[in-house]
Amino acid sequence: MDMPSPNPAILARKEELVGRLREVLPADAVIADPAETRAYECDALTAYKCPPLAAVLPATTREVSDILRICHEMGVPVVPRGSGTSLAGGALPTEDSVILGVARLNEVLETDYDNRFIRVQSGRTNLSVTGAVEENGFFYAPDPSSQLACAIAGNIAMNSGGAHCLKYGVTTNNLMGVTMVLMDGTVVELGGAHLDAAGYDLLGLICGSEGQLGVVTEATLRILHKPEGARPVLIGFESNEVAGACVSDIIKAGVLPVAIEFMDRPCIRACEAFAGAGYPDCEALLIVEVEGSETEIDEQLSTIMEIARSHDPVELRQSTSEDESARIWLGRKSAFGAMGQINDYMCLDGTIPVSQLPHVLKRIGEMSKEYGLGVANVFHAGDGNMHPLILFDANKPGDLETCEAFGAEILKLCVEVGGCLTGEHGVGVEKRDLMAHQYGEKDLEMQMAVKDVFDPKWLLNPAKVFPLAASEAHRMAAE
Repeated sequence: MDMPSPNPAILARKEELVGRLREVLPADAVIADPAETRAYECDALTAYKCPPLAAVLPATTREVSDILRICHEMGVPVVPRGSGTSLAGGALPTEDSVILGVARLNEVLETDYDNRFIRVQSGRTNLSVTGAVEENGFFYAPDPSSQLACAIAGNIAMNSGGAHCLKYGVTTNNLMGVTMVLMDGTVVELGGAHLDAAGYDLLGLICGSEGQLGVVTEATLRILHKPEGARPVLIGFESNEVAGACVSDIIKAGVLPVAIEFMDRPCIRACEAFAGAGYPDCEALLIVEVEGSETEIDEQLSTIMEIARSHDPVELRQSTSEDESARIWLGRKSAFGAMGQINDYMCLDGTIPVSQLPHVLKRIGEMSKEYGLGVANVFHAGDGNMHPLILFDANKPGDLETCEAFGAEILKLCVEVGGCLTGEHGVGVEKRDLMAHQYGEKDLEMQMAVKDVFDPKWLLNPAKVFPLAASEAHRMAAE
């Protein structure tokens, strides 16, 4: 993975930079020792690593503003970092950059149950947002698998979703407002605790912008009443293609489950060994969950099970208790960790039309044989957000490169059938050089023109999202 060459002038001024940062931050909030900055050399895409020049850990919006102002004045690139759970290299530093971690920005600032919102600092973890309101019967809907660890800042940067996004939407559907700091230190407020904001939809622009436009320090999030009840059903099949066809038929029938999750045999076995969820031994498994009153649940599941039976399932079983439901979801939420116990893998994030699931799953199986690498499939089938896990040996020369080539072909396939390169992981460094496969030259220039407005010097999160040659041309033109 190519990265821009470090700027020697910035490296030479490290001592001056660190000194200025320590003037505006507590002593323990500036990390400059190379042995300590190695903790920030990568995120969850561990195949690529690069220690930063320094790392800073602000605790307030004012401190973030001071950091960015100093780096802007000195021409130092800044890489915003949430909890480091990005699977696309979204927080990968460059040698001459400063990592700006938001982990200390973790407070709840305001909760309003009458108007159904919560305002938090952006370093707060996803699951702890629900934790702050669940005693009062509310929850925060987006639930990525890493929700125990991932930060709201990263969720906003990548527009994260999760298993229940089929019904409740992804981050952009649950984000009401942000406080954001621009690269020159200017603090701006976008949206807020109301239904809609006047003027341009800048909030929609920021959500999913991958730290290219500013650093979000506070977020106003929509919270919802907990449903009366929920119940999952397990449906096992003897092929991935039949499972994909069942998903397509459920959606076409007009039923709206809260979630439809897909796992194939390698993933089923790993998750069952890890969580003891009671999964059947089959080629493909769907977890379909509906919610509402008992009558609504029974009615929806009746329709879903009728559709499932038409596809000759080898297993069709409703959960019979809250404990069983919890174990079913523990297995699914543990999928990435469970697979990591048995093999190195790269997790992809292509999105496709649901009707294309059978074809795409079949083609991935064929490509797996062509490239000689195994694939475990686990994904949000209801909205076509696929997460193929390509299995490889990180210690075997050439295996990573083969894995990358295989992954690129899968993502190209997603675009070719009418989908896109990413559903919730973002582009980061992983998919930046595939952007030209989805977008034309003029489309990319328009996107980069937006960054020109927010970050004229191209100092925020360098070498991400856009093809490297194009982004470097913009950065050099701004110098």
